Amino acid sequence: MLATGAATGSWEPAGHDGGLSYPGPVPGARQAVAPADPAGDAARLVSRSGDRWSAAYSPQEYEAFRRSLEGEYIGTGITLRRTPAGRIEVSGVHPGSPADEAGVTPGDILLTVDGESVDGVPVTEAVARLRGSDRPEAAGPGSTVLLGLERDGEPREVPATRARLSIEPVTVSREADGVTRIHLSSFTAGSAERLRAAVREAAGDEGILLDLRGNSGGLLTEAARAASVFLDGGLVATYDVHGSQRALHAERGGDTRTPLVVLVDAGTMSSAEMLTGVLQDRNRAVVVGSRTFGKGTVQMPREQPDGSVAELTVGHYVMPSGAVVEEHGLVPDVVVGPGEDAETRARTVLSGLATGR
Repeated sequence: MLATGAATGSWEPAGHDGGLSYPGPVPGARQAVAPADPAGDAARLVSRSGDRWSAAYSPQEYEAFRRSLEGEYIGTGITLRRTPAGRIEVSGVHPGSPADEAGVTPGDILLTVDGESVDGVPVTEAVARLRGSDRPEAAGPGSTVLLGLERDGEPREVPATRARLSIEPVTVSREADGVTRIHLSSFTAGSAERLRAAVREAAGDEGILLDLRGNSGGLLTEAARAASVFLDGGLVATYDVHGSQRALHAERGGDTRTPLVVLVDAGTMSSAEMLTGVLQDRNRAVVVGSRTFGKGTVQMPREQPDGSVAELTVGHYVMPSGAVVEEHGLVPDVVVGPGEDAETRARTVLSGLATGR
């Protein structure tokens, strides 16, 4: 069961060249039928569905997507983000990755991929080019991609060899003020257990800042398990599958005492919105940031006779309060205004929570 985000380009906080749980459509997936389209039957089904979140994959594309949900990807190990000036910047490099070995460093500006300019293209499209999603048959492990980069105003070209890499969806940092910052980038398999381990280590700290900015979603069950980390049982969300109502519940025994602030933005989508919503509805966390994206649908993959895969919407999920996420998104408890630093505001709120307990 998937609840993934949208590669619309209307928000661009960051993107990883492995793609984490890119949406319907993920980079490389098709929503229309092209001549001799390798997504074949799936592309034809999607084109007739009228489903804005649907996507069609060739068998090779879907295998890459499936691996990304399991925490693996084929890429160079680069994380990208859009700068305020509108350029695409390398925001992170996976240690020991091909990009790291090629000398790529955070702060480099990405100019071209295989000689094609990325000026003005969405971050997700640049990610797709790094992965080689547009030509998966030629972009497996061992294939080479030529990166056009700029550092300190000097352009250069760097070849990097794609490899099979693992994704670490949970990043933890402990600050001098006693706050533990946990960035959860996606809901891949095992991400909730990694989150639980990080929260256990933070027990007794002044508080937890859970950063869900740019989290585009992933596996619905992982998001429910992530909610269990902070709740002692109870309803997480209800959803329907072709009209049949189902419910997700948190397991008992979560950390309900450590002060918690959740940081969100317009790139917080789908499963990440579900986690945010239940923590907000059940008064477990204060949510800080800007309105979330607004995707409250659930997708399931369906293999077609020719081996292609159609990912189609099967229902919508609803928060415990009855709030509907689709199109509306979630409004934070503390809205961060233009020009205001969201993380600084979140830390101020968290300090107040810690003082008051």
